[in-house]
Amino acid sequence: MSIQISLNGLSFYILNTKESAIVKIEHIVFDKKVTPFELLDAIKHTFNTKEWLNEDFDNVLVIHVNELATLVPEPLFNEDAIADYLKLNTKILKTDFITFDTISVNETINVYVPYVNVNNYIYERFGDFTYKHYSTILIEEILAQEKNASGNKMYIHVNATHFEIIVIKEGTLALYNTFEYHTTQDFIYYVLFTAEQLNLNPEVIETVLLGSITDDDALYSILYKYVRHISFGSRKDNFSTNNQIKNDHSHFTLLTHF
Repeated sequence: MSIQISLNGLSFYILNTKESAIVKIEHIVFDKKVTPFELLDAIKHTFNTKEWLNEDFDNVLVIHVNELATLVPEPLFNEDAIADYLKLNTKILKTDFITFDTISVNETINVYVPYVNVNNYIYERFGDFTYKHYSTILIEEILAQEKNASGNKMYIHVNATHFEIIVIKEGTLALYNTFEYHTTQDFIYYVLFTAEQLNLNPEVIETVLLGSITDDDALYSILYKYVRHISFGSRKDNFSTNNQIKNDHSHFTLLTHF
């Protein structure tokens, strides 16, 4: 089972490994952005009211979605100074628990703040489990797909309230950033601003879309006005989903780790 948690909602995926099939998908969207304390209450309520969450699972992965993360080259990483990396671009509290994921494919360390109260609750229910930051899974999978690529490429991973931009140059990570947006104007502003800062020509750069975006929505329409070469990416999985997932570019972080 994988559980993706954010202050905007929850997602649950259950994989039957014997049949290589996704047997349960559940999304819960909050009415408003909640606090970490309210997030824990929502998790507890979900586990107390959904019978299928009381089954036994061989593996549990918790994916933390927030902007409280930063990448550090592995040779420069010092675990004793872990809080200092986040202080440079993120507002953190003295009481925040800070941890890290290792992204071996490009020898970087992803330093981040998990929702530790949720981690503690999951441990109480299941014992040992795995947790990662959302961006770790996203970066690992894209770099794996672009390992032998040439040229430049911009990935845009879209969610309901935020999106990520990953720029790959000659198969290596040139940029990762996350942006909160409320309107289509916010969205296109951040895309074009990023392209400008990295000297990427919107008329030339190959742009790959992932996540919650289709070719008939407003985000796609405004993007196509300014960015010429747009395509949809795909997950590299072979799971049966019983038509619960309509395309290959959505649910990217929840399914690629299985």
